[in-house]
Amino acid sequence: MSNVPAWFDRKFDFSLPLELYPNICIRLLGTPARLEELMSGVSREVRTAKPEGKWSIQEHAGHLADMEPLWMARVNDFLSGPGTLTVADLTNRRTHEANHNSHEVRAILSKFRSARFDLLQRLKHIEAAQFGRTLVHPRLQQRMRLLDHLYFVAEHDDHHLALIREMTQI
Repeated sequence: MSNVPAWFDRKFDFSLPLELYPNICIRLLGTPARLEELMSGVSREVRTAKPEGKWSIQEHAGHLADMEPLWMARVNDFLSGPGTLTVADLTNRRTHEANHNSHEVRAILSKFRSARFDLLQRLKHIEAAQFGRTLVHPRLQQRMRLLDHLYFVAEHDDHHLALIREMTQI
């Protein structure tokens, strides 16, 4: 049984000051390194075990990579999109069908690092005024700014890192 709160039960207060943008970017930049550190030295047997039929450590890592196209699409929504952010596949079909346990862990980590780098590069070219633009998050049904979206991504990263940490301490 996990001590990490279920993701879909989380509530968010999107009231961070825009000045915290650099801090959020540092969290996003650090996720690949933190993920690699958590998985370092963990045997393939432990990485691919599916406790209680839930995702394995390696599937959690793959899920982080799987989510990057959605995060990028939502950044693009803030720049030119409609009033609602791109909808996520709440069934996580991409992760379920990816068979991440059959892939080399280095490939998963590399894919995630590369996609996250691309996201951060995209953010470098955005004017400061864009970070205050608001759109509606489709699942939460609340308005969020681009900064809030990035905070949401960082929280999602940390959610999966916390689960991985729990699973490596068994």
